Amino acid sequence: MNDLWPIVTSVLGVFLVIMIGAICRRMGWIAPEADHSLASLITHVLLPAYFVSRILAGPPFESSLSAWQPPAFGFGMTALGFGLAFLFARQLGPRIGLNSDSQQRAFALCVGICNYGYIPLPLAETFYPDAVVPLILHNVGVDLALWSVGVAIISGGSGKAWYKVLISPPFIAVIVACCVKPFVGPAQIPIIFSFVFNTLGNCAIPFGLLLSGAIMMDFLSDASWMKTYTVPVTAILIRQVILPCLMLGTALLLSVGTTMRDVILLQAAMPAAVFPIVLVRLYDRDTTVSIQVILSTSLAGFILIPCWLLFGPLIFAA
Repeated sequence: MNDLWPIVTSVLGVFLVIMIGAICRRMGWIAPEADHSLASLITHVLLPAYFVSRILAGPPFESSLSAWQPPAFGFGMTALGFGLAFLFARQLGPRIGLNSDSQQRAFALCVGICNYGYIPLPLAETFYPDAVVPLILHNVGVDLALWSVGVAIISGGSGKAWYKVLISPPFIAVIVACCVKPFVGPAQIPIIFSFVFNTLGNCAIPFGLLLSGAIMMDFLSDASWMKTYTVPVTAILIRQVILPCLMLGTALLLSVGTTMRDVILLQAAMPAAVFPIVLVRLYDRDTTVSIQVILSTSLAGFILIPCWLLFGPLIFAA
């Protein structure tokens, strides 16, 4: 219980900030018209500053493998998640109510990718500070998988939008910071730049969580996601039970280091990401299914995230 309580309180703290964002939407303090502006601010300014501040202040890379392994694993596991979710939706989807191509593609996209940013990053800073930089690098691979394999699934095409991640400010910030890091130590960074990056970067996660809560509030107002239990239960089973077991099993098989195990454990514990609903709407797929997946796994995360973070390390210790 001594190990469980700090995990539970930290997870609840993250979700409480999300709930405050939902309340702000309900009260009209975060208007839907502000979503695009806030998302742009987070993507173009706050997240790049966060990545630069954490990478430059973090420990030096032990080897080139330590820099390349996280994004490779992030891409591989996310692509595997998309593939397995899409295969399930095609083969067994009609049995749980996924009858149309639109529903099946929406299910595969949302179940296949976990919440890889706003929830795991604050938890990493609390429990696994050495894993923050590898987690950031891991997320580069997740982004690449989303904009290639994920877009291919949701669009029904070839996923040619993968290049978008290569010109995104967060990706450029990670690349620049990784290139500069071997030559510039934390003590060599001018104080004024450290202040700017840290001040802006510290706003990234709170703003992102508030915006996520506001967007979720829009979904909660649509009661259609509660009309059936088969899709939500299946989404929880695949996203938060089967895929985590595959991720942790792969980590054991590859004998990854301690820091990468922490990254993989954090990712394995996560619910479905919120952003895919944007792609579902963009490609005119079934939004009800995406709402069912996102909300059900997020609500289940109250219980399953602490369970995975507490008992997951026992798998590596066995």
